[in-house]
Amino acid sequence: MTTIPKRHNRERRLGSGSIPPWWFAAPAMLLFAFVVLIPSARGIYYAFTDWDGLSPDFSWVGFGNFTDMVGDPNARQAVWHTLVLAVAITIIQNGFGLLLALGVNTMIKSRNVLRVLLFAPAVITPIVTAYLWRNLLGPDGAVNSLLGAVGLESWRQDWLGDPQLALWAIVGVIVWQFAGYSMVIFLAGLQSVPREIYEAAAIDGTGPVRRFWWVVRPLLAPAFTINLMLSIIGGIKLFDQVYALTGGGPGHATDTISTLIYKDAFTLGEFGYSIALAVVLTIIVAVASTSQYFVLSRNERAAS
Repeated sequence: MTTIPKRHNRERRLGSGSIPPWWFAAPAMLLFAFVVLIPSARGIYYAFTDWDGLSPDFSWVGFGNFTDMVGDPNARQAVWHTLVLAVAITIIQNGFGLLLALGVNTMIKSRNVLRVLLFAPAVITPIVTAYLWRNLLGPDGAVNSLLGAVGLESWRQDWLGDPQLALWAIVGVIVWQFAGYSMVIFLAGLQSVPREIYEAAAIDGTGPVRRFWWVVRPLLAPAFTINLMLSIIGGIKLFDQVYALTGGGPGHATDTISTLIYKDAFTLGEFGYSIALAVVLTIIVAVASTSQYFVLSRNERAAS
C-alpha cells in the first residue's frame, strides 16, 4: 500500500477550495490604509473645522462649512457647471465615439490608419491638450484666423473669454480628445458581434439603421456600460483641462467643484471649506457611479 507524502496532503488541503489566509493581503491592506484610508478620514474630520491648512490651531465648526456652501452662489454655480459638463461630455463624446466606431468597422482600406489617428489624441497628456487648444481658441488663434480666411468673420469669437461660450468650448476640447477612446471601446464591442448575426439580419431584409438598432445595439450593452461610466465619472471630476483653458473664468463662468476646491484651498487658504467641497464631490461621484452602474447593469442583463 502506497502512502501519500505529507507535502501532497498539505497541497491537497490548501487547494480544496479553502479560503486563502488573509494575512497574505495584510501588507497591501496596511499600505492602502496608510496612503488612502487614514488621510481620507482625517480629511473628512477637517471638513468640520475652520483649518487654514497651515496653523496647528483650528476650531470645530460642525456643519458650518456645508451650510456656508449652500448659501455660496459660487459653490452652487460650480455644482451646476460640473453637472452640465458631465452630462454634455457623456452624451456628445459617446455619440461621436459610436459613430466613429461604426465608420471604421468597415472594410475600407484605410481603416487601420484611421483608427490610429482617431485614437491618438487620447494618449496626449490632458494638460498639454488644454494648452494647445488655449492657443488655438484665443482671440488671435488659429480657429479665428481660419474663420477669417474663409470669409466667416462674423463667426470669430473669444471662445474662452465669452461666458456664454467658454463652458461649451471646454466640452468641445474634451470630446475632441476622448471621442477616440470611446470609439475603441465601441469598436471592440462591434467586433465581438458574430458575423452570422449581420448576415441573418441582412437576409431578413432589415436596413442598416434597423439592423443596428434592433440587432447590434443590444449586443453593445457592455460597451455602453463601460463608456458611460468612464465618461460621467471623468466629467464630474474634471479639473486639469478646465484650469488650463480658463482657470475657471471668465469670472466664475466655468468654475467646477474641482477648480473651486483648488482656489479655496491654495488661493484663499480656506482648507476646511475646500475639504467640505471635496466631500460633496466624492458623494456626487459615488451616487452617480453607483446608480448608473445598477441601471446599466440591469439593462445589460435585459439585453442578454
